[in-house]
Amino acid sequence: MGELRDLYQEVILDHSKRPRNFGDLAGANRRAEGYNPLCGDRETVYVRLEDDVLKDVGFRGAGCAISTASASMMTESLKGRTRAEAEALFERFHDLITGRDGESKTERPDLGKLAVFSGVREFPIRVKCATLPWHTLKAALAGEEKTVSTELTEGPKAESGGAA
Repeated sequence: MGELRDLYQEVILDHSKRPRNFGDLAGANRRAEGYNPLCGDRETVYVRLEDDVLKDVGFRGAGCAISTASASMMTESLKGRTRAEAEALFERFHDLITGRDGESKTERPDLGKLAVFSGVREFPIRVKCATLPWHTLKAALAGEEKTVSTELTEGPKAESGGAA
């Protein structure tokens, strides 16, 4: 188990140091901003949505290693998916890191590389870091203009201390 944890940490560090799809996205027709006031993460997510398919996804921002790695891996995982597939992946990812999946932390083949974030559930304050890009993506897909904040409540799905 220790070797797997080390591998997961290496993947997260790699994506945080060399984020994929980082920068303004030319041709984006959707965008949203997100902010985590607890640790200062700020993300802008850009989407080029065509015929309900995420043709391209990118992000820009500054944040902790977990937030940056999550945004990087999210963009890689979502390119070419439909909006429905993206929303379903968001739910599976969210359930994994909040502990609502009811499965072993390491048994999530449907998440692919995103399963590296399974250990985040052990650090509740970091759940907000990992989910910020995902909530920002949801706002972009919905065409919402307001800034997404991890400290706004979402009703029954809100994690302790506010939404993730």
